[in-house]
Amino acid sequence: MSEIVAELENHTARYVEAVNAGDYETVEKFYTADAVAVWEPGKPLSGDERRKYQREFLEAGPRMAAKPRQVFVTGETALMIVDWTIDIPGADGTTDHLAGVGVDVLTRGEDGVWRYAIDDPYGQAS
Repeated sequence: MSEIVAELENHTARYVEAVNAGDYETVEKFYTADAVAVWEPGKPLSGDERRKYQREFLEAGPRMAAKPRQVFVTGETALMIVDWTIDIPGADGTTDHLAGVGVDVLTRGEDGVWRYAIDDPYGQAS
């Protein structure tokens, strides 16, 4: 399985590997304990709600691709603009295709590892 890494330039690739493997335990390690995620536009989730949604999403078997467009770092905080696509297989044999431009805020922990504090895949929404 994928592992989280301290290098910011490898963060997105390792995260995508963990998502595509359906590896909830590793995916969860990419988030701070109090992280906020916006997996449905306008509906931020944190804590147990975020973890429950994340686990159920991974159980659906999504296939993700993502590439950072821009990365800005100041001290222990990073802002990443990420182009992404996700294909989610449906029970009826169809596939839902999602795409967007994410806006993510990461913080570097005492262990030197970058983690999502805010994960907003729909950051470009107007």
